[in-house]
Amino acid sequence: MAALTAFRGLPLPLWARFGSMASLWTRQVRGLSQLPQPNELGGQTCRNETSGLKERIANRREAALLGGGVKRIEAQHAKGKLTARERLNVLLDHGSFLEFDAFVEHRCSDFNMDQTKIPGDSVVTGRGQINGRTVFVFSQDFTVFGGSLSGVHAQKICKNTSYLFITGPDVVKSVTNEKVTQEELGGAQTHTAISGVAHRAFDSDIDALLHLRHFMDFLPQSNREAAPVRDYHDPSDKLIPALDHIVPLESTKAYDMLDIIHAIVDEGDFFEIMPNYAKNIVVGFCRMAGRTVGIVGNQPKVASGCLDINASIKGARFVRFCDAFNIPLLTFVDVPGFLPGTNQEYSGIIRHGAKLLFAFAEATVPKITVITRKAYGGAYDVMSSKHLRGDMNYAWPTAEVAVMGAKGAVQIIFRGKEDQLAAEEEYVQKFANPFPAASRGFVDDIISPSETRRRACADLEILKRKLQHNPWKKHANIPL
Repeated sequence: MAALTAFRGLPLPLWARFGSMASLWTRQVRGLSQLPQPNELGGQTCRNETSGLKERIANRREAALLGGGVKRIEAQHAKGKLTARERLNVLLDHGSFLEFDAFVEHRCSDFNMDQTKIPGDSVVTGRGQINGRTVFVFSQDFTVFGGSLSGVHAQKICKNTSYLFITGPDVVKSVTNEKVTQEELGGAQTHTAISGVAHRAFDSDIDALLHLRHFMDFLPQSNREAAPVRDYHDPSDKLIPALDHIVPLESTKAYDMLDIIHAIVDEGDFFEIMPNYAKNIVVGFCRMAGRTVGIVGNQPKVASGCLDINASIKGARFVRFCDAFNIPLLTFVDVPGFLPGTNQEYSGIIRHGAKLLFAFAEATVPKITVITRKAYGGAYDVMSSKHLRGDMNYAWPTAEVAVMGAKGAVQIIFRGKEDQLAAEEEYVQKFANPFPAASRGFVDDIISPSETRRRACADLEILKRKLQHNPWKKHANIPL
């Protein structure tokens, strides 16, 4: 079978991976010969006609399975890429794929296109399972007309590509005289680190598909179902002594928020979303005591964890996603404020920052917040504070809830006065600690960092019964 030959162009590990798919294709085609025989009452003519029809069906199915043909499959492999069907084989549980519209063809007759029809056209569609749960999938077939969009293709599924742009490099050059490559205009680096259009980039098709399987395992099938609960090995009441020393004594010294997250979540498994975009905020999925939880955290390693426009949008989008699918939120706060500067002000930091505030305020899922160090000004309020209906808000002993840092505050309050060092020390003693916030009820408790996992898991167990409704409205009016 020609389809089997196409796999020989793959490196050995890939051939081993897709050998099962080649045999599956063989079984699909050969299986047609095992269809029930025609009724004998029809005579020899009926048998001949049925036999001929079966052969036509088999030939059409084989053509659909081969897509653009062996040469184009080999060309795809030479680029280190998988075909449309190979990608589905990696993504889905073995043997679970059921294809739809395998015999559909395009209806274009211009430019002799009616002479080049391939069953299934340029996209493979159907349903299968990921970790035992049903999903509907489509996979664009680059071997068929470059995966381009036809009327039939659009009917089967909407278009998506590895390069994303509204207009290609040629149009850009003709309109603006700007020379830019496809990769610069709409490649992975552009959209994962600069524009934020794409959420993650991967080294290969297989890497991307295996990560997608992992990602899907965190999500419910719909907002009416709960996310799957998985077995876990880390005790829910586990103490983590290393966290007691993770925050530096010097408030200006950075640390990695990811170290805290990995230490607290089940088995250290954290699926970060948009890791290369707006790195001053961290968002992603984990499990706590087996249940899916969305995590939001300021990242002191980047821009001191300040909130800027991109971070606010990234955080707001993630919070609303979690709220849409009833996924609880665990927020880690170390934020010195919103990023100052004319660029941010002219670009609307007030409007965009309000998106994150709106998202947290609107969310009705369980919300747990842990202040690890700085919680200054309006940025503190935005980060799932008690004022935004936080369910449980904790502070570590290193937490500082204040309008701003001691140095900046003293410079304003005692401007022009002598002995500002003494004034700064006095300010630190009064406000650079969690007691003022605790005394006002802004935090529910001051806890040791080592017991954060235990407290969060216990709270999530109680809050899983939370039921909260927002006042009815036609739709929300988030500041877009």
